[in-house]
Amino acid sequence: MTVPEPRGRAADADWFGTAAEALPDDAAQSVLIGRIWDPSVDGPSPVTVRDGQVIDISHRFPTVRDICELSDPSATVAALDGRVVGSVGAVLANTGAATRDRTRPWLLAPVDLQALKAAGVTFPVSMIERVIEERARGDLALAADLRRRMLADIGADLHSLVPGSAQAQRLKDLLVAEGMWSQYLEVGIGPDAEIFTKGQILSAVGTAVPVGVLATSTWNNPEPEVALIVQSSGRIVGATLGNDVNLRDVEGRSALLLPLAKDNNASCALGPLIRLFDERFDLRRVRELEVALTIHGMDGFHLEAVSEMTRMSRDPEALVRQMVGPHHHYPDGAVLMLGTMFAPIQDRDRPGEGFTHKIDDVVRIDCPALGTLVNRVRHAQECAPWHFGVRALMGNLARRGLL
Repeated sequence: MTVPEPRGRAADADWFGTAAEALPDDAAQSVLIGRIWDPSVDGPSPVTVRDGQVIDISHRFPTVRDICELSDPSATVAALDGRVVGSVGAVLANTGAATRDRTRPWLLAPVDLQALKAAGVTFPVSMIERVIEERARGDLALAADLRRRMLADIGADLHSLVPGSAQAQRLKDLLVAEGMWSQYLEVGIGPDAEIFTKGQILSAVGTAVPVGVLATSTWNNPEPEVALIVQSSGRIVGATLGNDVNLRDVEGRSALLLPLAKDNNASCALGPLIRLFDERFDLRRVRELEVALTIHGMDGFHLEAVSEMTRMSRDPEALVRQMVGPHHHYPDGAVLMLGTMFAPIQDRDRPGEGFTHKIDDVVRIDCPALGTLVNRVRHAQECAPWHFGVRALMGNLARRGLL
């Protein structure tokens, strides 16, 4: 597999990149929405991006949720006018500035009232890594040995295996007989997907800001993913990029610690913007996307990888059907991160110990059709505290006369 040339640059003063990098390659033909914090109203506002300008559309739609619930979101947004709050470059620069000008707007995560959901173990490579995490229980040296032995026993080419199929059942029977069955293999090749709550509503962070890992974690990594924007009806209306930050040592100790491994301050990053579905960009395009990951460390470490959506073991639409339907409703819709094939085993410090984050790593998740999501790694305890919840949003919109 050839790793495409990354569009981003090294960890320097403009570590968060440029406006051109943040936007899709065909931004002029894309319908894009997002959110800013607008100091003039002391609250968030939905925006669209057009001709390199950030346009406030809160006078028509007080929340992104309202836009995404429309019968034709892209056509409605494409016809909207609004107040220009600044260029994409200026708003992005203020978002990532070391000293932010709090009199000027900055970017937020592009969703608001939607539930934050994620699917796990949707790529065979990540499935094997989750089994290794479980068996190694945080021991990096043991993980390296388990990886070698497991791939020798069951093979690495599981791409064509359909979860829930007769072939998958035969593999399950074989692994049970060999004493190698795992709960991760159950959700990787069994009929039911792993779909979990990644974070609380409004807790996601956007681009050009830190993402958080717990200071107590010694084995963690980013998870570059495509995220679908799903209406309350279950209809998919758009997509964005996501980083489902994961603490591998915590989840490896016990799958029951998944909430601790996944849901911490600033551990869910989405953005930079939502690209709404239209005649140029739809679910068929999503199924064919490639998502590139670049990590630059202050210690000189460099890592590149690619997740190919065509290598998913479950179809994105099938995952949405498992998330929402007669069995489970989301009145304000949901964003669903689709999982990653990125399983970092490249050694960073000592041979056999694989990859883990260090503070100030710059994580760049890039997809030409969706733009670039960039975050710098910090301890979750040191990231900006999350105080603006649903009650604060409702109060702010009411004061502005938008409810």
